[in-house]
Amino acid sequence: MEIGENLDQNDVSSLVFLTKDYTGRGKVAKDKSFLDLVIELEKLNLIASDQLNLLEKCLKNIHRIDLKTKIQKYTHSSQEARSNMNTLQTSLPKLSIKEHLYNSRLQNGRSKEPRFVEHHGIQRKPVKTSIQESGAFLPPHIHEESYRMQSKPLGICLIIDCVGHDAEYLQETFTSLGYRVCSFLFPGSRDIAKIVHKFACMPQHQDYDSFVCVLVSLGGSQSMMGVDQVHSGFSLDCVKKMFTGDTCPSLRGKPKLFFIQNYESLGSQLEDSSLEVDGPAIKNVDSKPLQPRQCTTHPEADLFWSLCTADVSHLQKPSSSSSLYLQKLSQQLKRDRKRPLVDLHVELMDKVYEWNSRVSSKEKYNLSLQHTLRKKLILSPT
Repeated sequence: MEIGENLDQNDVSSLVFLTKDYTGRGKVAKDKSFLDLVIELEKLNLIASDQLNLLEKCLKNIHRIDLKTKIQKYTHSSQEARSNMNTLQTSLPKLSIKEHLYNSRLQNGRSKEPRFVEHHGIQRKPVKTSIQESGAFLPPHIHEESYRMQSKPLGICLIIDCVGHDAEYLQETFTSLGYRVCSFLFPGSRDIAKIVHKFACMPQHQDYDSFVCVLVSLGGSQSMMGVDQVHSGFSLDCVKKMFTGDTCPSLRGKPKLFFIQNYESLGSQLEDSSLEVDGPAIKNVDSKPLQPRQCTTHPEADLFWSLCTADVSHLQKPSSSSSLYLQKLSQQLKRDRKRPLVDLHVELMDKVYEWNSRVSSKEKYNLSLQHTLRKKLILSPT
């Protein structure tokens, strides 16, 4: 992201052209960003945190020696850090699988098709790290920067529960963390659109350090439904876009956290369409045109997107039954609030995996994380 912020559109177009032989010569999207290109090359195993020769070569060819030098310094620092780590590890016992996963970081980056880490069976898929990884291989002399989390309240926590099992204890959890919680039970599909639109436009965001949104409903990986189930669903991507830096400027540069529990049926058609939002496009709170200004933060930076899907049969259990994912999340947030959120989520995935290894396929939870956090995030630093 740091490299991308220093590239203009002409630079990006030149890089796309130079890498066509690797990515294919199909039609290129006009709005393709540097991050899109990096993710594409990473999927082809042409770029990794320790494999940046191709990127260096391309930056040299477009005469961006300054950025090529920055990558070389990063590579040198990373090699020193790895060398120090290897020296240290020779004197330590081997880590267990659980400890290794705990110390792993989850993938970053922006993609219209989220790259999920899912748990389905007894064996765990490896957690692959991407290039821009918060805190990974930082040289010992560089302190990892943290998000500012000092406002009172820390921010608004929006809870939309279309199922009715989880809202009460979630409200208590996020209130204890210092959030102003606003909870909505059993809204219809069109009501969800209005609620999300309203909260995206709230002026209070400018005074707070973060934002949290918790969604519980029928749905899938791309949409959610209200209790009416009349419409095909409300797009989760639309929810995300309402709070990005370009549509919600008062939250630009601040962490925006989404925790989603969706219950889906195998025969569901929710993935095929989505409900369009009624009402005006999002504007700033004064309803005046946004003034152009220099901003180096990518619009989709600082997002934390935790999505859990489970079979709809979970809802046929006793009314006291709630989401295992949200229960474990709540417990960890209250118990370990001073630990980085990404670390907490790695441990949460481990607990969900343990559950999945003991139950039938219909009882499993599929949990995934996608984030573009640029700094370490601790919800309760004091």
